[in-house]
Amino acid sequence: MSFDVVAARAQFPILSRTVHGKPLIYLDSAASAQKPDAVIDAMTAVMRGSYANVHRGLHTLANETTQTYEGARAAVARFINAPAAETIVFTKGATAAINIVAAGIDIHPGDEIVLSVMEHHSNIVPWHFLRERKGAVLKWLDVGDDGEIDLDALDALIGPRTRMVALTHMSNVLGVKTPAAEIVHIAHAKGVSVLLDGCQAVVHGAVDVQALDVDYYAVSSHKLYGPTGIGVLYGKPERLAALAPLEGGGEMIEAVAQDRITYNTPPHRFEAGTPPIIEAAGLGAAIGWLGEQDRNAIAAHEQGVRDRLMDGLRGLNWIRLYGQAPDKGAIVAFNIDGAHPHDVAQIVDRHGVAIRAGHHCAQPLMARLGVSATARASLALYNTAEEVDVFLDALVKARKMLV
Repeated sequence: MSFDVVAARAQFPILSRTVHGKPLIYLDSAASAQKPDAVIDAMTAVMRGSYANVHRGLHTLANETTQTYEGARAAVARFINAPAAETIVFTKGATAAINIVAAGIDIHPGDEIVLSVMEHHSNIVPWHFLRERKGAVLKWLDVGDDGEIDLDALDALIGPRTRMVALTHMSNVLGVKTPAAEIVHIAHAKGVSVLLDGCQAVVHGAVDVQALDVDYYAVSSHKLYGPTGIGVLYGKPERLAALAPLEGGGEMIEAVAQDRITYNTPPHRFEAGTPPIIEAAGLGAAIGWLGEQDRNAIAAHEQGVRDRLMDGLRGLNWIRLYGQAPDKGAIVAFNIDGAHPHDVAQIVDRHGVAIRAGHHCAQPLMARLGVSATARASLALYNTAEEVDVFLDALVKARKMLV
């Protein structure tokens, strides 16, 4: 198989619109990716033709919708090579997935959580809750200028009180992919569990949670060309069975009496109340659509566009790049010397180019880089070399206006 970017773009309706009279060039997919027709149609089909609540009903619509919902769970399991559908918990997002783990593990005062300074806030704040509420100690792993992780330094941070190593699989700012398998091996050698934030990594390449041997893996639907409002927590069966549930309500119980309660088995133990039914249909469709593509060819396409962008930025001596690891993903953070990234983003928007500017929910990393904010162009399978050229030209014009 090969990847036809023109054919792929035709399946994303929003890419045909204009912004300020210019064709839309969407370079903000690390924040949230656009949606193909397959996702839009699948969600519409559920609402139009078979919607009902799942699991509890015995009528035809309930059975049809439950089949769609559980089919999406099975699709996610296959997508990341989980051993069984029961290891996949549907959440309202990757943030919720990490919160479930943080709130559910057994923590005592003085127990340690190891994080890196490169983490997204969603993989920082839930652990700060444990610091504030249970006396946990956060241990911070520094990274190199390009986001490289020193495995010896990680090994040294993990001690007898360490209860969790929680790290990103791919930085949402620098695009660097961490050595996940080695991280897991080091932690497991000391009896410590590992959670990986896979929000970016799962988009830009195949993920095999069994090969990684990771204990927990968090995935966001809306970055994976699916809808908002749903995410995924993968957990090894024994890990999920040991977690205390975060939310209580319907579905997450087996029996309720006035003097006792019996929890349901995973994954339903963590899916209290009516779940994101329509969103699950969309996520299942997104994964199905991706499964029809040649992911190796997509990766090669993204790398080619990324290289064109990186080469173009390197040719501008007033651009400061952050994160230049050779095997980085299609995420590029930069600043224009003498200009605030917010101003840069607003000016290139007038040329139809959508980029992100700010701290990208990664303030410890901004502090490590010595900046308060950066601009960020994040690429997806639908971006082209021609779009990169328009963007580079827009940056030249932005500098003339700002500096």
